[in-house]
Parts: sequence; structure tokens; C-alpha cells
Amino acid sequence: MKTILIFFLISLVAVCNGGELKKNFYEETCPDAEYIVQSIIWKNVARNSTLPAKFLRMHFHDCFVRGCDGSVLIDSTAGNSAEKAAIPNLSLGGFDVIDDIKTQLEKKCPGVVSCADIVALAARDSVSFQDKKPLWEVLTGRRDGRISRASEALSNIPSPFFNFSALKQSFANKGLTVQDLVVLSGGHTIGVGHCNFFSNRLYNFTGKGDADPSLNPSYAAFLRTKCRSLADNTTIVEMDPGSSLSFDADYFKILKQNKGLFQSDAALLTNKGSSNIVDELVDPDKFFTEFAQSMQRMGAVGVLTGNSGEIRKKCNVVN
Repeated sequence: MKTILIFFLISLVAVCNGGELKKNFYEETCPDAEYIVQSIIWKNVARNSTLPAKFLRMHFHDCFVRGCDGSVLIDSTAGNSAEKAAIPNLSLGGFDVIDDIKTQLEKKCPGVVSCADIVALAARDSVSFQDKKPLWEVLTGRRDGRISRASEALSNIPSPFFNFSALKQSFANKGLTVQDLVVLSGGHTIGVGHCNFFSNRLYNFTGKGDADPSLNPSYAAFLRTKCRSLADNTTIVEMDPGSSLSFDADYFKILKQNKGLFQSDAALLTNKGSSNIVDELVDPDKFFTEFAQSMQRMGAVGVLTGNSGEIRKKCNVVN
């Protein structure tokens, strides 16, 4: 009964956010679609263990700008600076794999599978590679957007410098809750961060050459050995020290030790409600259950369905 209720609520969210997403949307029109996505993703992740973090981030950044419509994949043109060109997206990766998947799907089922669905499936399948089973369900049926603007990425994607109130508002703007905010922040259990997005916490937190007092002092000392100055914008550091390739609940453990890398991570402890959620998510079973539900909610934000949008022939250009 609980499973049925959860599925109903998720389906309702999908409808409320712009159309009907459903399980096995391509069952009749392209029955091998999800298998093709998974097989290509797993083949690539087996060779490159950094890809799960990249695809998870790509999906997140896509959904926060115009909804989950694949607009993050579109290239800039002479007359338009696309989302890819925005500072938060300059470090995205994995576009070549998405293009490969699209090429194979177009050979099999021309004009059927959207790039937006490919991004959603790629995020799930890449993260799920470690357990060889789906960690959350992806409802499909998204269609592709035709508009991609760098300015919208800048104004919609939550900043690593945000405090709690800014984070809460950013998620609320997408119909997501504080629960979703904390749970989805757990995605930082995999991947890396660039020094320039947190080094102010090491060297100049209030503009007086000081460190962020909320950052664990020994961890701050370690980070200073990696990020030598405020000017360093190339060095990368694990977001979950010693466990950045394993999707697990360790993020919440290190957060409670004041070792969250970004100011936006540390911000989760500055609100009683969100801090209580952090305490709950230290339990891996709780985290995996909640993450699955929050990913489904995020994946339904602002989706285009039915006759809206288009099915792009190539993911990097509109038809």
C-alpha cells in the first residue's frame, strides 16, 4: 500500500509540473530505449569512474533551468550564449556520451526518444552502476526544449556560496521542499569541487583575510595544502574525502563533522529543520529511500510533454 501511495504521489507531481511522465513510456515506440541508454552508460562508467557525478550534476543543472528539458545540452550560437556557457556549467562533462547514446537511439528509433529523457536516465544509470541495479525509478515522456540561455542558468542554479535562506528559496522556486534540498545535497557524496568555489572559506571569508569559523580547522588546514590561494581556479578537491567515487551516505557524516566543502553544504546545519534531516540521513537506508523520491520529484520539474517542445535529432542543436 505504501509503495502504491508513493507511486501515486510521484505521478501526481509529474502531472502537476507540466504533463504526464510515466514508467516505460517508450515500451511500444522504442522498447530497447532504456536498455540502450544503460548499456552505453555502464560501458563508459566502467572506463571512467568520474562520470556518475558528472551525469548527476548535468541532470540537476538541466532541471533547474526551464525544467528537465535537455536545454543544458544545446550549444551556443553566434546569436545566443547557451546554458553550457554559464559559469556553473563550464565544468560539466559527459556530453560526448550523451551524443553517442542519441546517435544509437536515432538509428534504432528515429525521432522518438528525447534528449531530456536521456539525461534523466543517464544520471540514474551511471550512479546505479556501482550496485548494478536501479537506485531510483525514472518516469519518462519528457520532450526537449528549444531555448537555452546562459543568463537563465546563472539566475536559477543554486550557488555554492548560498546561505540556507537562499537555498530554500531556490528549491521552493522549483516546487521542491527543504527535505528535497537536504536529500539532493547528498549528491555531493560523489564528485569534486574546484578551489575557487570554496577557497574564500579558507582565506577571506568576511573580507578580512580570515577563515570560515564553521569549517573544521583540521580540514581547513588540509584544504589549504590543496588550494594555495584565492586565485586558484584549476585545482580540484574531493567533495567527500576518501569516498568521492562511492555513492553512499558518507556526505552527511562528514557534514556533521563540519567538513562540508561548500558554504552551501555548511548552510544545511544552520537551520534546525534541515540539520535534523541531516541527522536522519546518516542512515544509508534512509538516505537511499529519500534520494530516490527526491530525484523523481526533481526529474518532474517543469517537464514538457505531449505536443510541447520537440524531439531533437541531435542533442546539441534544436531541430
